[in-house]
Amino acid sequence: MPHYFLAVNHDEAGAAEMAEMTMEQMQPVFEAVDAFNTDLRTEGAWVFAGGLLGPEASTVVDATGDAPVVTDGPFSEAKEYLGGFWIIDAADLDAALEWARKGSAACRGKVEVRPFQPEG
Repeated sequence: MPHYFLAVNHDEAGAAEMAEMTMEQMQPVFEAVDAFNTDLRTEGAWVFAGGLLGPEASTVVDATGDAPVVTDGPFSEAKEYLGGFWIIDAADLDAALEWARKGSAACRGKVEVRPFQPEG
């Protein structure tokens, strides 16, 4: 079965809004994401998932020259950034899009769907 990458994208405005939320306000989101993760597992679509720290926690390694260069911070300046992801198994793009719809509703954010390259 093909793998799909479901990317949870954040932007600066959404990050600021989330930073101001109390744990009590965030709890329904945590519960909805947990329920979504349970559904993925129950249906056999779960491969793995994870939440990411913000782009300020990034380190970039460039070993394309004579010596590697390591820099703090994200690779590129962007208004949006990857906040978390799911890797899922889905029969086809339509099934992956349906999972993305459910994931978007659970995490209250946009979810990008990208298929993995075929093996072989």
